[in-house]
Amino acid sequence: MSVRKLKVVLTRRLPDAIETRMRELFDAELNLTDKPMDQEMLAAALQRADVLVPTITDRIDAELINGAGDQLKMIANFGAGVDHIDVEAAVARRIIVSNTPGVLTEDTADICMSLILSVSRRIVEGANVVTEGQFKGWTPTWMCGRKLYGKRLGIVGMGRIGQALARRAKAFGMQVHYHNRKPVPDMVAEELGATYWDDLDQMLARMDVISLNCPATKDTHHLLSAERLALLQPHAILINTARGELIDEEALAEAVKNRAIFGVGLDVFEHEPAVHPGLVGHPNVVLLPHLGSATIEARQDMGERVIANIMTFQNGHRPPDRVIPAML
Repeated sequence: MSVRKLKVVLTRRLPDAIETRMRELFDAELNLTDKPMDQEMLAAALQRADVLVPTITDRIDAELINGAGDQLKMIANFGAGVDHIDVEAAVARRIIVSNTPGVLTEDTADICMSLILSVSRRIVEGANVVTEGQFKGWTPTWMCGRKLYGKRLGIVGMGRIGQALARRAKAFGMQVHYHNRKPVPDMVAEELGATYWDDLDQMLARMDVISLNCPATKDTHHLLSAERLALLQPHAILINTARGELIDEEALAEAVKNRAIFGVGLDVFEHEPAVHPGLVGHPNVVLLPHLGSATIEARQDMGERVIANIMTFQNGHRPPDRVIPAML
């Protein structure tokens, strides 16, 4: 007697090997066009899915969750961040939410360090000069950026990615500082040579480079407000590879316009995929299209983590990456 396979609905196209494996294990419904689902399509998917596999492009709010069919038992997110899912509403409906932590740590830290290098050494600006045929030869005072060795890096959010960035920064001879809800264990702080600041404002005012590596929550929305951006030194560099909502982009655009900051590197945006027009076209602003986890290896690992969570649930056990409100 055959056992009914779980109905698993994927909202976006995933790596071929992952989709093939899902078809083998589940009654998987694929999104072959890879076009984001609108709210009406998501609502319909929640009426037929036992398990929904969304991505960051899907906003699964309380209204959608409360309107889901009784058969929906799990939301297995393809990604680490779950700020696009109302986890509390899901838990209230006894719907399990899982994510894929850890698998994109090193890749995101790579992008973060790449942005620090690109902005400080004006790499993108210089590459554009060559591409546009404007390179007239070397001169002693032209295209001078800022060295990283000996500079202070302030990391906001010392989780997996923050610590991975700290290791890279230490290798470049940077001094590592950080702000977090609580200090990291002494052994980690000693390994990284990291200095803890319990007061974010105090740290912001003293750093050469600021990197945002914390999750987006109600408490961190516009964490870098106009008032906090004003604390940054004129030679400071601001990097964000976490979530766009952490920065008041209107205030950041004003700071860039007034040259109140040396440079900015962003991989995420407040109203993604829209980019604030005031941030576009500045030589000291490097903008990337959300490349943090964009490696073949990371996306494959993310898909395998999703499958592992669904399989564990299907076998009657608690998924290893279950998300509960207290974790947020």
